[in-house]
Amino acid sequence: MTDPRQLALVTLYGREYCGLCQQMREELRLLAPELGLDVAWFDIDDDDAVEEKYTAMVPVLAGQDDEVICFYHLDRRKLDAYLGRIR
Repeated sequence: MTDPRQLALVTLYGREYCGLCQQMREELRLLAPELGLDVAWFDIDDDDAVEEKYTAMVPVLAGQDDEVICFYHLDRRKLDAYLGRIR
């Protein structure tokens, strides 16, 4: 079992100019210390394949192996469930 104090890496896929993306980014920034998250930001406009995959869903919060945790809005219940599974 993973040490619960170890940071869990999640990736937030979005766009710089997207209001929902910036909102989720800020929510995660505030929650990261409490939940032990390491949040990586990825602008989907920087990669054609990623842009094609997620363009209609951003923002997308993904975990290990690009498992989609939630999209459009931060779903704390789904995030907590995901963290419970990986720890």
